[in-house]
Amino acid sequence: MTTDIVALIEFYEKEKSIERERVVEALEYAFCSAYRKMVPGAEAIETLIADINERKGDTRILASLEVVADDDYVDKFNEVPLALASKKEPGAVIGDRVNFDVTPKNFGRIAVQTAKQTMMQRLRQAEKEKIYDEFKDRAGDIVSGSVRRFEKSDVMIDLGKFEARMPSKERVGTEEYNVGDRVRCYVVSVDNEGRGPEIILSRSHPNFVRRLFESEVAEISDRTVELRAVAREAGYRTKVAVFTHDDKVDPVGACVGLRGARVKNIVRELNNERVDIIRWNDDISEFVTEALKPAIVRSIALDEAAKVINITVDEEDLSKAIGRRGQNARLTSKLTGWDVQVRKDESQHEQFEARVGDAASHLADALGLDALQADKLFRAGGVTIDMVTQMPASYIASALEVELDEAERILAASKGEAAPASVAAAEEAEPAAAPEAEAVPEADAPAADESTEG
Repeated sequence: MTTDIVALIEFYEKEKSIERERVVEALEYAFCSAYRKMVPGAEAIETLIADINERKGDTRILASLEVVADDDYVDKFNEVPLALASKKEPGAVIGDRVNFDVTPKNFGRIAVQTAKQTMMQRLRQAEKEKIYDEFKDRAGDIVSGSVRRFEKSDVMIDLGKFEARMPSKERVGTEEYNVGDRVRCYVVSVDNEGRGPEIILSRSHPNFVRRLFESEVAEISDRTVELRAVAREAGYRTKVAVFTHDDKVDPVGACVGLRGARVKNIVRELNNERVDIIRWNDDISEFVTEALKPAIVRSIALDEAAKVINITVDEEDLSKAIGRRGQNARLTSKLTGWDVQVRKDESQHEQFEARVGDAASHLADALGLDALQADKLFRAGGVTIDMVTQMPASYIASALEVELDEAERILAASKGEAAPASVAAAEEAEPAAAPEAEAVPEADAPAADESTEG
């Protein structure tokens, strides 16, 4: 028993960093509890003292009894008559308390077994209080540790002298953890309720990214650059908004670093999670436009009462603006604090449909078609009358879902419309005939130059 007690005191003092006095106090409480359980009637003793020799490990149980007059002696568990007390301590008077050794035989071996559970409970409580005292001011910091074990889906992290918990909701869904892996985590809180103090860690918290930027970017740590907002979907994508009052400093460039060195370190710690760095702007329209890049915003409408932003983009930019599974739009909403609604810009489509309607109306008037048939003929390739004339009657019948006779009529009508137009065009294109040269009377004709003869 001597060796066990000394080793136990040294273990908790050195390995668990619990004060020696707290360990001895827990042992004293455990031995007194064990004595009350193993000795019949000991529950009635009001004051028990466990005297532990810390160097040798010897333990005695003392009962502190009140000295009373011999005639008043009634309670043998808590009182001692004056005559007996005087033999133990000469000079004792009524009202004093005298300690008597009541340690039973073989108490050491039996007590260690009986007191183990009580003692460990007290020491665990002391250890948790030590955790709380050390970590209560570290909430919001980043700590490093190794994966020790798993409790269902929670991960238990060894921080050296202490153990912390990373609940399943604070894990990153795309990350896998193995026993022994070194991880950096964000201290969410230090709870001191229920089962005692407990350190709660997270790798999915948005402030984890904030602290990583503060540790990597000197301009953020010295307040030259402010990290105004962070929006994150852990494991997939994060948006951060940065700002500076110094016109000579580029806040985005400071966070990216030379050749992207700073942001690469952060992305590596986040296991290649995508990180978008955006320049903060007090103008919400400009801010949202910047946050949705590379999509190009065509129009923005603000509903300030409901804090809703309605945005339109071209069809080819719609997928970029919304993002995979809607991430880009959701993160932009979180970053700005406004509900961002992204829609396709219909103005170009409306203009195209208007031009289609005008052309179809012309076909309907020229060929005696209703509006629906004219629209089908236009969309089938009959953009102009001339193009209709080049279509086979069977193709027209199939496109308009009409009989072949009706298709032939439409084709004949188109050729009839096209022929006058072709003649008119030819007449316009034919040059005017040159006026005939007036005949020169022979008498007036010049005589031949005689010098050319012969």
